[in-house]
Amino acid sequence: MDLPAAVILTAWAAFVTYYIAKKTYEYALRRGRSNNSAVYLSRKVIHFLAGGLVAFCVPFAFHEPVVPLLIAAILSIAVYMPHRTGKLLYWFQDPENSYEVDFTMMWGLIIFLSWFIDPSFWLGVIPVLFMSWGDGITGVIRNFVYGKRVKGAYGSLGMLAVTLPIGMTLGYFGALAAVVSTVAEKWGRIDDNLLVPAISFAIILIGYLYFPALSRDLW
Repeated sequence: MDLPAAVILTAWAAFVTYYIAKKTYEYALRRGRSNNSAVYLSRKVIHFLAGGLVAFCVPFAFHEPVVPLLIAAILSIAVYMPHRTGKLLYWFQDPENSYEVDFTMMWGLIIFLSWFIDPSFWLGVIPVLFMSWGDGITGVIRNFVYGKRVKGAYGSLGMLAVTLPIGMTLGYFGALAAVVSTVAEKWGRIDDNLLVPAISFAIILIGYLYFPALSRDLW
């Protein structure tokens, strides 16, 4: 039952990665952005339109967790192999890191694990949206405000403005997860694509299992 949706969403993620992101990179260069800035913006387009949008569709498109995990595995291999071969997808891959591999792996792992606790998938989708949309918007803001990769306050405020309303759909612990993951993104010393979803998922899971009365939609 889930395979048609899997094919469509995988094709969409590939289209975003190989076409829309590349066009974003080329447009940014034409507008006078540096190569690093253009690469960074291209990566955030993938965050929003591939990682975030596909994650949002998961609860509506899938009935079990194996197929979403397979999607993430396929995409992880697809973005890892250019690093392995040295033939980088230049419009979004950075030779100095392979954080996009962390992104796709955490996307699949968090959504996979969440299903065994709550088959609606939302316990996993919300942390993935923090990573995709929250961390995505902070990168865009910082890129335009500072013109380089730097973790400034404006980007953190942008991330909180995105993640807090999303987190509130899972109550006080969802809101707490939004705040803590924003702080972790700003001050953490490891890849945000690992830190943000892991921390937020842990907080949301604690609330769901031990404080259900505080894990209800605040809207």
